[in-house]
Amino acid sequence: MSAHEDRETTNDALEAALGYAWGDDQSWNLLTELTQLEHRMGGSPGEYAAADIVDEAFSDAGVADVETRSFPIQYWERGHTSLTVTEPVERTFDAIALPYSPPGDLEAPLVDVGYGTPKEIEEAGDAVDGAIVVASTTTPPGQRFVHRMEKFGHAVDAGAKAFLFANHVPGQLPPTGSLRFDREAAMPGVGVSRETHDWLTDYAGGEETARATLTVEASTTQGSSQNVVGTLGPDTDEEIVLLGHYDAHDIAEGALDNGCGIATVLGAASILAEIEDDLECRVRVAGVGSEEIGLLGAAALADDLDLESVRAVVNVDGAGRFRNLKAYSHASEPLAEMATDVSDQWGQPIVHDPDPHPFSDHWPFLRAGVPSLQLHSEPADGGERGRGWGHTAADTRDKVDPRNLREHAMLTALVTRTLTKQEPPRVEEPTLRDVLLEQDYEPGMRASDIWPEAWG
Repeated sequence: MSAHEDRETTNDALEAALGYAWGDDQSWNLLTELTQLEHRMGGSPGEYAAADIVDEAFSDAGVADVETRSFPIQYWERGHTSLTVTEPVERTFDAIALPYSPPGDLEAPLVDVGYGTPKEIEEAGDAVDGAIVVASTTTPPGQRFVHRMEKFGHAVDAGAKAFLFANHVPGQLPPTGSLRFDREAAMPGVGVSRETHDWLTDYAGGEETARATLTVEASTTQGSSQNVVGTLGPDTDEEIVLLGHYDAHDIAEGALDNGCGIATVLGAASILAEIEDDLECRVRVAGVGSEEIGLLGAAALADDLDLESVRAVVNVDGAGRFRNLKAYSHASEPLAEMATDVSDQWGQPIVHDPDPHPFSDHWPFLRAGVPSLQLHSEPADGGERGRGWGHTAADTRDKVDPRNLREHAMLTALVTRTLTKQEPPRVEEPTLRDVLLEQDYEPGMRASDIWPEAWG
């Protein structure tokens, strides 16, 4: 059957649900409620309030048996941060501590390591040992994107005393982002703006040795976070997991990351609730907490489920932000083909990327072999590498176009509906390991302490 013929056989309930979705404000209303909170940092009172909002929104959308489940975390709280260049001049700059940074009070040479790639840190040689290193948030063209945690881990291994993560996006916007998963990091790390980065690299590149002092106040204590979970469709043994994280960093509204994602999940769940009779297996819908500090909610959800019964995971992290939906198929060719088929059938662009990565909520499932599709988005022109406004104080609701939320919710629902009718093969451990090795992920994942022990 051709894509055109298949579309012509679409049932009336689906057509009606999609038609209603064109004007549905549920996603926008959820985004508004979440971004009105003071913040949604993992384990904070704001995140708990957000869980209640998501719980009510899921129930109102028709998700059944919605419940909120608590799980333990290492709760990190930010205090005051002070950064002062002491040589060749004395000058203080704004900086913010990165989650899981330990407290610290130190003075050391200031060393620029460019983008913070392993090669650049290695080339800096002995200068990194005992230094405060400065690395950009972006990565050079022509190589895979190197994650913040990798850069930090390599700096730790090279003997650095502290890590300055410098935004490549202008606007006096120090970036945030966790230094590691689930517990306090090995050394202090802070974010600084692009404008500060310009001065720091100027000082570090001068004839005189640049030096700086850094003071970080922060604490890591026992805490808890929450997942909001419900179901749609028939009561089958096997299921599709549709999830998005609702937490965000404490310096912004978290509209793009990941208010848009959880709002897209809600919109998709509302459509799926209208076509439950057409779903061929259960869909478990989840809003997970504490993604930003270590994928902790997704890991807790994976621990709660029989992963052998999970056919596939649809991780909505980054969808709804920009014009074009982007699908990461994470080394699963059948998922890539499915996303292409949905795109062709409905005449809507879905940009595809086959390469896996371990830095979002699909990872606890993918590393166990569950086929995983991450739905992200990008500007129509492809945009610039990196997070853009994400992880900064500029991550606010005014950046969001409600039309993207609606369209991506429809596409997410169509992808999930299609997956209930398929049984994609598992992603075998050797396949996933080999692809990550080909992309040179092993050194960075080992430095970040997330390379699976079973892989050797």
